[in-house]
Amino acid sequence: MSELLLPPEHRYAEIIKKRQNEDGSELSILNLGPTHPATHGIFQNILLMDGERILEAEPTIGYIHRAFEKIAENRPFYQITPLTDRMNYCSSPINNMAWWMTLEKLLDIEVPKRAQYLRVIVMELARITDHLICNSILGVDTGAYTGFLYVFQFREKVYEIYEEICGARLTTNMGRIGGFERDWSPEAFRKLDLFLEEFPIAWKEFENLFERNRIFIDRTANVGPISAEKAMAYGFTGPNLRAAGVDYDVRVAQPYSSYEDFDFIVPVGKSGDTYDRFCVRNAEVWESLSIIKQALAKMPAGNDFHADVPAYYLPPKEDVYHDMESLIYHFKIVMGEVPVPVDEIYHAVEGGNGELGFYLVTDGSRTPYRLHFRRPCFIYYQAYPEMIKGALLSDAIVILSSLNVIAGELDA
Repeated sequence: MSELLLPPEHRYAEIIKKRQNEDGSELSILNLGPTHPATHGIFQNILLMDGERILEAEPTIGYIHRAFEKIAENRPFYQITPLTDRMNYCSSPINNMAWWMTLEKLLDIEVPKRAQYLRVIVMELARITDHLICNSILGVDTGAYTGFLYVFQFREKVYEIYEEICGARLTTNMGRIGGFERDWSPEAFRKLDLFLEEFPIAWKEFENLFERNRIFIDRTANVGPISAEKAMAYGFTGPNLRAAGVDYDVRVAQPYSSYEDFDFIVPVGKSGDTYDRFCVRNAEVWESLSIIKQALAKMPAGNDFHADVPAYYLPPKEDVYHDMESLIYHFKIVMGEVPVPVDEIYHAVEGGNGELGFYLVTDGSRTPYRLHFRRPCFIYYQAYPEMIKGALLSDAIVILSSLNVIAGELDA
């Protein structure tokens, strides 16, 4: 059997035996995960250790066993949204909006400007919560628990805004083809205004706790660096690529949902290390806050929260009971009998961790012929074994944390 086909434990056993015979050194095998709180999810890394130093590493994924892509190919299009929630569940509204925009691209639907702005607001809120979780947990992994406790309450405030919009919190199933299922309530805007008033003060204090903290800098600077060339070779996108010095953001490169209407900076790092990844995400939170404020200031008048596409958008329930045409549309949409064009498309957005894309092939039936999810975590996690070689075990934890690997994106 080829050495590459052997399980890592067998290969490592051979290395251990060889090293013992050569210089008497004692190596060991360590399973980091799959059930370990520091891995932030159900995945495993089998490490070959020389004391505290990592010599080899091999990841193992697939513990969730969900087969989302195959499930999606047997579901009507509008029933696929709950699957997208469960990829990066730290910023699920971005996944929802990306899927609806993919279908709108397929069906050539123009979404009203107001609905596009509302989508921008909810996607940037999701980006804030994603970065908030990543950076505050990175603090926990370096021994600093206070920052996490301080800012995590604001994730709850964002979830309360989600509740006002769609009734859900973590897995939101938010939106519909053409926009939102209902207009935002005055309470949603009130809670959003309150968040914009209170959160920047807390986030500034959070930055002050870490960005000039000697202990935190020693634990993160020059730890787990990756060059721009190698990051691109691995297929990095999002904050992890920008931390390595590459100025690429889907919102700028291929604007969607009217992102071209807003002024914002794309933060870029230099060294691609753990500290740069932390700082890039911190800076992106400020840009997201700016985008939200701009969207509120420029919000078009009226109450357009969805496109006028009765063939794809569920009519109000009260109309279904009294209007025959609404009843027919309701039946056809729920039963998945609305025809779609035969086509092959790809649509991507800037997710919390990078380029989140949907490659959709249709054959005109009620379900996708083929649907592939481009999950950014699945792509850049492949670089993790190389990034931790030669590092200490404690470094492996903070490198993984700064990459923000979400286990839900590793198994689709």
